Amino acid sequence: MADGGYQGNADVIMPHHKPHDGNVPTDWQEDLNTQHRKVHAHVEHCLARMKNWKILRDYRRAARTLHDIALGIANLHNLALAG
Repeated sequence: MADGGYQGNADVIMPHHKPHDGNVPTDWQEDLNTQHRKVHAHVEHCLARMKNWKILRDYRRAARTLHDIALGIANLHNLALAG
C-alpha cells in the first residue's frame, strides 16, 4: 500500500484520485480510499513505533537480515507492552 509517490509502480496499491475532468469519484472508489487510508495509517504508525528502537533507526546491515531484525523488534515491543 502506498500513497501517490509511487505512481507507475504496478506492485503497490494506491488510492483512487479525483478524475481530472472534474467528476467526483464513484462510491466504490470512495469506500476503497477510506479503507486504504485506515490500513495505510496503521502501517505508518507501526513503522514509526519500530523506528523508536535504535537498532532499526540506525540499520546499516545487509537487507536480507532486515526481516529477522524487524521480527525481533516486534517481539520486544510486544513484551514491553505486556509489562
